[in-house]
Amino acid sequence: MLTPRATRKGTTVTSRALVLGGGGITGIAWELGILTGLAEAGTDLTDADLIVGTSAGSVVGAQITSGTPLAELFARQLRPVRDEIAMRLPWSATARIAWAVATERDPARARARVGRVAHASARSSLTERREVMRQRLPSHTWPTADLRVTAVNARTGHREVFHRGRAAPLVEAVNASCAVPGVYPPVPIGGRLYIDGGMYSSANADLAAGYDRVVVLAPIARGAGPLASPQQDLAHLPGKPATVVVSPGEDAVAAIGRNRLDPARRAPAAEAGRAQAAEVRWSVARVWGE
Repeated sequence: MLTPRATRKGTTVTSRALVLGGGGITGIAWELGILTGLAEAGTDLTDADLIVGTSAGSVVGAQITSGTPLAELFARQLRPVRDEIAMRLPWSATARIAWAVATERDPARARARVGRVAHASARSSLTERREVMRQRLPSHTWPTADLRVTAVNARTGHREVFHRGRAAPLVEAVNASCAVPGVYPPVPIGGRLYIDGGMYSSANADLAAGYDRVVVLAPIARGAGPLASPQQDLAHLPGKPATVVVSPGEDAVAAIGRNRLDPARRAPAAEAGRAQAAEVRWSVARVWGE
């Protein structure tokens, strides 16, 4: 629901949405780096009226609305990697997913086919993933802030948007949003199975419809087939809101590396995001109204 509020100057009434896209473990780190660097420069995006989180962005959204200081969340990204291992999408699953997306005209049916791939080729257990998510989230209850978490119904291919008013535990909703097909298992919620929200759109920025100012942090800025890019989502927003999409710059791309699910790249990605904030601060501040 739209909840406009007065800006800091108190002269106008505006509403702000922060959209956090998907991008794996390194995407979480990069987004927290960008948010930290911007806050240090005087532009705090965490007080948005609406926060939309997809996949990695759902983790970040849950973290920044938990009451945990942003500096602490950033510091966690710099800790040495211990028991975590790098995961990769198998080539066989990659081929099956690409074939489903390329050959199916109906986007929902394509996503449902991907859901079947996800169910058959997961490389970790649901129990393991739940424990990982519990450790990753500082709070396991929905925040009072308007946080929206996206996932895709693995049977129908339709998008689901979880929030405080929707009967789904926060940990399960975020776990579903992060269920990368072919790597992590689909997540059961309310008798239905869900996969990664990034299978609908890399950022689901269309959910910011009705807001005056929209900032999108997009570790993955491109679309593919029926998967809309953030720019495509924003182009269809009514009312022509002020928008900006921030994606990894050249240095950040190098820091992230080729495997977005490699925890060893977490610290470099976070540091690169923090450094990149200086480059994008003014474009973000103009949209944010500061």
